[in-house]
Amino acid sequence: MALDGNSLLAGFVVSLIGTGFFMYGKKQSRAPQMLFGLISIVYPYFVGGAGWVFGIFALLLAALWFSLRLGW
Repeated sequence: MALDGNSLLAGFVVSLIGTGFFMYGKKQSRAPQMLFGLISIVYPYFVGGAGWVFGIFALLLAALWFSLRLGW
């Protein structure tokens, strides 16, 4: 992970949202939200650049939406 301010802030925001999804999924026993939250918490540590962090987050969010629309 890059150590500039934008990357740190992006990683913090994405991880915070991921924590919310993980807690919601755990409380409601919903595996897709828990998995999305766990991935969102971990991956910003391995990605450099705020654009990449938000881009991957948008793809993950679209995958979550699509999987929920399919009824998983």
